[in-house]
Amino acid sequence: MNDIDLSKLKVERTAMASPKLKSRRPLRWWHVAVLIGLLLLLWRVVFPAPATVQTTQVVTAWPSQQYLVLDATGYVVARRRAAVASKGTGRVEWLGPNEGDFVKAGTVVARLESSDVSAVYQAAVANSNVAASGVDAALADLSDADINLQRTSTVFNKGLIPQVTFREAMSRFNRAKSAVASARASLAAARANQDNARTSIDNTEIRAPFDGVVIARSANIGDIVTPLSSAADARGAVMVMADMSTLEISAEVSESSLSSIRVGQPCEITLDAFAQQRFRGEVSAVVPTINKASATVTTKVRLLDQPKGILPDMSARVSFLSQAVAEGASNALLAVDPQALRKSKSGHEVLVVGYDKTLRVQAVTLGNSLGDVVAVSGALKAGDTLVLAPTNALADGDDVQTNEPK
Repeated sequence: MNDIDLSKLKVERTAMASPKLKSRRPLRWWHVAVLIGLLLLLWRVVFPAPATVQTTQVVTAWPSQQYLVLDATGYVVARRRAAVASKGTGRVEWLGPNEGDFVKAGTVVARLESSDVSAVYQAAVANSNVAASGVDAALADLSDADINLQRTSTVFNKGLIPQVTFREAMSRFNRAKSAVASARASLAAARANQDNARTSIDNTEIRAPFDGVVIARSANIGDIVTPLSSAADARGAVMVMADMSTLEISAEVSESSLSSIRVGQPCEITLDAFAQQRFRGEVSAVVPTINKASATVTTKVRLLDQPKGILPDMSARVSFLSQAVAEGASNALLAVDPQALRKSKSGHEVLVVGYDKTLRVQAVTLGNSLGDVVAVSGALKAGDTLVLAPTNALADGDDVQTNEPK
């Protein structure tokens, strides 16, 4: 038992390890990696990634854009506009039309208190009546003096009365004649005072100076109005009127662009209140002065079309054109960026990007060039998204990705 060598009983672990077990695990992961790569490649072939495209939109354009010289901004103004005021001072006791009411020329629009001037007028009328009575009395005296002079002259010529009596009759006639002239002068002065008092009453009635629309009321019943508006809390005018038939656009044109403007030049006018409409106009006047602060020139543009509902002080944009747009040819058109067009067998087409990012090929017919865009017709609408610079590789039904921010 003591002679047994225990070292011989040692088990060699390296000898027990199977060579197949060493190589099986690395070989299994390699196969998985290759299989995944093949599946990804197959996926790319069967389901290719959508192409990324640049996009643009269908816009609304106007035929006048092809004749555009320059743009300017301005406001609607009335050439005939007046702050209606009284020629006298007084308190408003009646105020007629409201804002927006149309009034005819000569219509009483406001009335001031007139009790004091009415009293003055009545006194003037009385004085005129007294003066008229004085004229009648003087004429009666003159008639009597004339008859007495004729009788005295006849008797004097027969030598029946002395010369002194004849001279007294002549003197009486002359005095009566002078009295008539004086009475008539007094009557004229009394009637002048009466007319002046009548004018003072008329001044308490404020009348419309022309046919127009009331655009503002600047006084209320009980307010004091005065021509100079110098008193505290006094008003200078009771209302503001404008003749709506004289509306025009006052636009500010840059001094550097003045050479591009001429009287009679055709224009197209856009009002913010009627953004989807265009109105014809022409330059009626260029004010011969420069605004030093803004280096602009005021240009008056007459409206050839008078739209209903246009009001003073509306914002406006004026497009100065090289030639007039034909009447009836000012309707809006659909237009696209020329780079969105692609030639086809029948003409031209565009690629419309749908909401699901799927392409739809749409044939279009080209129109005139309108500045940076070109007019088109077809089954399009404003706001449609189009592929910009489409390639021939893109086809109907393709899925795409756009470069728009998410």
